[in-house]
Amino acid sequence: MLTEHAKVLYLLDTLGEIVGRKKLQKMVYISQKLKFDFNQRFQFHFYGPYSEELTVMTEELCELGFIEENQQDKGNYSVYQYAITEKGRDFLHHVHVNLGNILPIASKLNDSSSRFLELLSTVFYFEQLSREEVEEKIFTLKAKSNYSHGEISEAYRWLQELRQSC
Repeated sequence: MLTEHAKVLYLLDTLGEIVGRKKLQKMVYISQKLKFDFNQRFQFHFYGPYSEELTVMTEELCELGFIEENQQDKGNYSVYQYAITEKGRDFLHHVHVNLGNILPIASKLNDSSSRFLELLSTVFYFEQLSREEVEEKIFTLKAKSNYSHGEISEAYRWLQELRQSC
């Protein structure tokens, strides 16, 4: 019944914590693109691919007491830290979740900045386009983020490495 919820719990249990709503969104999206069994629908949004389903699912997991959401004030903005609770771990013992060997990739993504994951997920989102078209989209749609050609090259390198490691 709550299989997709359990997959998010499993990801949190595997990593210990994820800091940032945007980071959680991008990690699930990138994992999905790498053929890990996440099934949320994503659409392109201001910060790249975004899933309303995942947002609702995260809120439900908080309401059920399966994850903790702690808000950290960072001056003029807030960051949300997510971690699984004991109640969430107990729930996981009753649900079969198989995300394969997600730990190495999830750890690498979790160690990355939200800004870089936003860029990487945007490259993934437009991967059917030529590199020149993707760069044009990034420089147009993400102009305020001020991504450089070097950062875009790094995102393409990561995309290739991540695909090879799956």
